[in-house]
Amino acid sequence: MHKSGHCLCGKIHYQVTGDPKWTALCHCESCRRACSAPIVAWMGFDPKDVDWRGKRTFYRSSDIATRGFCNTCGTQMSFESTRWPGEIHLYAISLDDPKNYTPQLHCHYAERVDWLHTVDALPRYDVSAEID
Repeated sequence: MHKSGHCLCGKIHYQVTGDPKWTALCHCESCRRACSAPIVAWMGFDPKDVDWRGKRTFYRSSDIATRGFCNTCGTQMSFESTRWPGEIHLYAISLDDPKNYTPQLHCHYAERVDWLHTVDALPRYDVSAEID
C-alpha cells in the first residue's frame, strides 16, 4: 500500500511504502503545543519506508525528540525520538487522503484538555501505549 502526503504550501511531499506500525490520537501537552491543536493524529513507520521530496527543517523539541517541519508554511511533518528508535512518526492529517486514516487508540489521555470530549470506543491509555 502506498500513502502520500504534503505540507500546506506543497514544498514538502512524502510517499510511504507499507502500512503503519501503529496509529494513535495523542493528547500530550508537547504534541498539542507543537500543533496548536487539542489532539494530534499520528502514524508510525520505519524511516526507510518514507521517501521525502523537499527539505524539512528540524527543531529539537526536547532532549530526546526532534520535529521536522516546513520552513515556508510551518506545517509539522515528522517526529523522531530516541524513545522509539527505528521509527518516524508522521502526522496523519498531512496525508493526501486523510479520510482513510484509522486510529487504533488514544495515548497520553491523562493529559487531555478537559473541554475535549471524545465519543469513540477506542482504548485510552494515560501514557504511551505499546502496540504489538
